Amino acid sequence: MKKFYGQTCYVQSAGVTNDLEIDGFSVAVCAEIGVELSRHRSRSFDEMRDLGDDLGQFDLIVALSPVSQRLALELTRPYHLEVVYWPIIDPTAIGDGREAKLSAYRQSRDQIRTQILDRFGPPLQP
Repeated sequence: MKKFYGQTCYVQSAGVTNDLEIDGFSVAVCAEIGVELSRHRSRSFDEMRDLGDDLGQFDLIVALSPVSQRLALELTRPYHLEVVYWPIIDPTAIGDGREAKLSAYRQSRDQIRTQILDRFGPPLQP
């Protein structure tokens, strides 16, 4: 989002669990398109709450798995916000060997990029 739209919106990465370290394959394939993820950290929904983030202040939650969609819907029931599910392949269990894994991660990255551009329009940033 930040690559395409800069600081025009607030984006927070969250998930069902807290995966402190981002996957090295994700870092590698995002670097290919100029997205720096090596310092990126994802929070769990519980951690967001503990750090003072109020889910009711968000306009949209994008879930990338059915589990995260169910949890997001449950946690945001009292709020007026949209929860959408983008069926992105999970590359973590696909492929044997480095090149096959990278290919699967590229496919997921490209699916996410397509979903972002379809939803939010042309990038503001080149």
